[in-house]
Amino acid sequence: MSPVVERIVSDETLPESADVVIVGGGIVGASAAYFLARQGVSVALIEKGHVACEQSSRNWGWCRQQDRDPRELPLSSVAMQLWDGFAGELGRDLGFRRCGLYYATHDEAVFAQWRDWQPFGLENGVDTRMLSATEVATRIPETQRKWIGGVYSPNDGKAEPALAAPALAEGARAHGATIHQGCAAYGLDIANGRVVGVHTEKGLIKANAVLCAAGAWASRFLRPHGISFPQAGVRQTALRTGPTVDVGDCLYSPDFAMTRRLDGSYTLAISGKATIDITAQGLRYVREFLPQFRRRLKNVRLAVGSSLLSGPESLPALLTDSERIFTQNRVLDPAPQQWLVRRVLASVRATFPQLANIKVQSVWGALVDCSPDAVPVISKVDQVDGLVLAAGCSGHGFGMGPGIGLLAAQLLRNDEPCVDPAPYRLSRLVDGSRLEIGFL
Repeated sequence: MSPVVERIVSDETLPESADVVIVGGGIVGASAAYFLARQGVSVALIEKGHVACEQSSRNWGWCRQQDRDPRELPLSSVAMQLWDGFAGELGRDLGFRRCGLYYATHDEAVFAQWRDWQPFGLENGVDTRMLSATEVATRIPETQRKWIGGVYSPNDGKAEPALAAPALAEGARAHGATIHQGCAAYGLDIANGRVVGVHTEKGLIKANAVLCAAGAWASRFLRPHGISFPQAGVRQTALRTGPTVDVGDCLYSPDFAMTRRLDGSYTLAISGKATIDITAQGLRYVREFLPQFRRRLKNVRLAVGSSLLSGPESLPALLTDSERIFTQNRVLDPAPQQWLVRRVLASVRATFPQLANIKVQSVWGALVDCSPDAVPVISKVDQVDGLVLAAGCSGHGFGMGPGIGLLAAQLLRNDEPCVDPAPYRLSRLVDGSRLEIGFL
């Protein structure tokens, strides 16, 4: 089942034209719409399902700098500053709290990775503190786990996935943007090598520029226009408990991750344990993803499932340009993996005796859109003037979402970028450049 998301209304009338059309109503698209509209740019935000219906509502809700890939760290710093300002700007509590993130482990190799990252983090202004076994035991009390050590990042935190993208979309509307849910974008209207609009199921919207922030659908959306974007979906699972005892705000361990929500419930998941379905798109881009797959092999399961025949990576999606692929899949809602649910519950209950009787309120699956090097693409598209792509967030998109949206908005307007956009260029994935696999 899908997680609960705050639902917002759609604008009734599709505009004939807009300065910018944004395809995709997740955290990236909603953020970009907000920043553009606030500058007086006319924006139409298009979403085939409803705002935040896919990965933007299915994540942990973490907003962090700790353990970021070096290429992501500057943008994640920008994003954290933006998160700080949203409550005052929007007049809404998005659940953003710099509550600190705790990382604890019983695995020497994992602890060594954190220790190796710390000098880099400190050099780049991240308050990152190594914790001894005694310090972990003091800061995470009443646990039966014998952790060898950990990391604490006091300035990192969390926000509410159920609230963030809808609130930003409403913020964009307050500045003149229009929001169109249940309105699939079918394709681009291109003339003389430049985008001039977007064809939707409700009609054509003429536009001076377009942002493709379509998440797991981005590669399929762009392919009919001759644009190659290597992308793979990784199936993950999370669950939400009912309100329960407070054992801390955010904790990561190799066996589970937990985030306390505003209502006192927890989102629970396991990092790195995922399933890759064998799909037509996956086979097409197997060469690009092979280095990453080899590196993550021990944490990944291969499977044959419904993704082979339906969804953005399916055989019909690859072999045809049919527009029905978008309307037949309003919301990607993959089945949760029950073995992961059992594992995370067992780990949490064994670690915290006071949570032995926690109740599961809901369970959901997610399709995380990944790039071959696990770093997002935020880039102008060379083949089509006026087109910007922001996708491939590789599970890092929620916390970085406002920063990604801001950078995308700046690229659309040819404004001075908030960070160097070169590490996020699309061309690195298709021009034969040697790729360095990022952190996950």
